[in-house]
Amino acid sequence: MLIRTEVIGASFVDTFMRRGTSAFAQQPLPGSPHGDVVGVIESAGPGVGSDLAGERVAALVSRDAYADYVVADTDWLARVPAGVGPAEASVLDMPAPVALRILRLGRLAPGETVLVHAGAGNLGHLLTQLARLEGAGTVIATVGSAAKAEFARKHGADAVVCYAEPDWPDQVLAIAPGGVDLVADSMGGQLTATSLELLAPLGRLVIYGALTGELAAIPAPSLVGLRWVTGFRLATWRSAHPDLARQDIADVTEYAAACRFGVAVHATVPLADASKAHELLEDRSRTGRVLLAP
Repeated sequence: MLIRTEVIGASFVDTFMRRGTSAFAQQPLPGSPHGDVVGVIESAGPGVGSDLAGERVAALVSRDAYADYVVADTDWLARVPAGVGPAEASVLDMPAPVALRILRLGRLAPGETVLVHAGAGNLGHLLTQLARLEGAGTVIATVGSAAKAEFARKHGADAVVCYAEPDWPDQVLAIAPGGVDLVADSMGGQLTATSLELLAPLGRLVIYGALTGELAAIPAPSLVGLRWVTGFRLATWRSAHPDLARQDIADVTEYAAACRFGVAVHATVPLADASKAHELLEDRSRTGRVLLAP
């Protein structure tokens, strides 16, 4: 389908793609990174169905998303409910379903304690809110600076610690003396190894990114303490369990239609100035989403 774009959601992983250093995806150049596109379907290809024309949708465009018009598959589009604004619409096909599945893959049970790394980021502030909607008892967020703490609290965190402080693991254990039940880890590196040690018996660690640029090595002896580790990649999930993946999209779309979560926008940047968007993404002081507007 051909989509006339309304906004394009950019993310920190785009900067890795631009530099050619992504641990999860490589993009050929010249070109532009992937993006969370919201727009109106102008036309659809043969066999797709002309009834889609005019629909307002959200779609993850895997290549060349930074454009006035983009081409996307119909398999994974999310139809945007009436009244849902561009910010919330921009997370319906990828960021929010990813956040929801991380919690479900981690088998979050009612009343459990969740530790969300990078709680003021693009996915982090969705994870803190969705964890609450999925029944978490206590949500702890880590942030990179004290300035982000209030933002994380505003978006669902009961407690916030700064992972730049050497004693941050002790701060987490002061909040959850028995350890945390679930960790959502987008950071990688030493934070992953430390997070593993913060798990309660039968606790789960879900790795879905490496914002530090380094994938952690998981020491086998750490698993003996009844700890469980898995990784998550959206493309693999959709290939392995398409029905559940579509249900994730349907569930977050329902949450959005009911105004159950909010999406913070740090800045909306003109598409012609996309380099400025990447400067904002690489400035670790930002909170929430960076959007591009044609």
